[in-house]
Amino acid sequence: MSVISGQKSVRRLHHDAGERPMITIWEVTRACALVCQHCRADAQHHRNPKELSTVQGKALLDDIAGFGKPFPIVVMTGGDPFEREDLEELVAYGHAQGLHMALSPSVTPRMTPQRLKALRDAGASAMSLSLDGCTAQTHDAFRGVPGVYDATVTAAGWVKEAGFRLQINSTVTRKTVHELPDLLRQVIDLGAALWSVFFLVPTGRGQSLDALTPQEIEDVLQWLHDVSDLVAIKTTEAPHYRRVVIQRATHNYEQYGDLYSWLTEHTAELRDERNELGALRTPRPPIEINSGRGFAFIDHVGDVYPSGFLPQQCGNVKEESFKDIYRTSPTLKSLRQPDTFDGKCGVCGFNALCGGSRSHSYAVTGNLLASDPTCVYQP
Repeated sequence: MSVISGQKSVRRLHHDAGERPMITIWEVTRACALVCQHCRADAQHHRNPKELSTVQGKALLDDIAGFGKPFPIVVMTGGDPFEREDLEELVAYGHAQGLHMALSPSVTPRMTPQRLKALRDAGASAMSLSLDGCTAQTHDAFRGVPGVYDATVTAAGWVKEAGFRLQINSTVTRKTVHELPDLLRQVIDLGAALWSVFFLVPTGRGQSLDALTPQEIEDVLQWLHDVSDLVAIKTTEAPHYRRVVIQRATHNYEQYGDLYSWLTEHTAELRDERNELGALRTPRPPIEINSGRGFAFIDHVGDVYPSGFLPQQCGNVKEESFKDIYRTSPTLKSLRQPDTFDGKCGVCGFNALCGGSRSHSYAVTGNLLASDPTCVYQP
């Protein structure tokens, strides 16, 4: 039996994750003007003529809506979704079907206040922007184009003015981890409702970057728990954040490293400021979804994957229903049985709510059911 039965510090799904996803990511195009160092998509400068057409995109949205209530959240990403001229039409169509439509664009000249307003009017309600460093030097080097940092700060204001719920995404590497305290301050100052911290998976262009060690990841997760009363926190490819939250809620954790101490020391001033303002918040509990388990990814040509960082194709929506792929794919079904995972992830008492990063497991070992090599916890 799981050691976290009845635990309330992690949000549980109110439906069977094998029947419907909570979040569906649709890569509407792979075209993008940026050349980000970490890009899992290896984005291109021109659209692929084989990407889903407007008609096929609407059929996909119908299919997703066919899961019924609670409808999955649809996040339209890329590449850069603003490269599609029919983006507003697709957003409006999905919204009309009752779907919660969100966007994850790149910050390029295609993003304007006018287009943001048009997308908000079409029914999109949330948007994420990426900030991977607290300075222009760091972020622009990461994104491959000078001026993107300043443009992103400006765009964040436009996004808020247009009425979107703003999410900031930040990818953490060895070179950027010591910028996290200053980056946290910026996330708060920009008025973000959620900070999503990405833990680098060595896929696509990201294979050339310097990822954190497991202990460093643990220290960052512990620190993120500490600052979750300053801004809502989400982790990507670090589901063991849920294990951290549970352990901290039960006072069952004592192992902190040097990086945790450094991050804590350099956040003290911000915490004091927010406390004096009465701006501390109730932490947002993480939710139990994982690759293929409440979550799925559809790429620009219609191929379905457990996530955008896990290159295990499960079918194509041009050939069969996304609902059928999600419910019947042997690969996706295997990801919903954490007790059958190899090594420590298979026997871990937290696996029902965590399950480890399947993407990290596959990238490092070639086995998507292997133990997560980025987790230091020993069951």
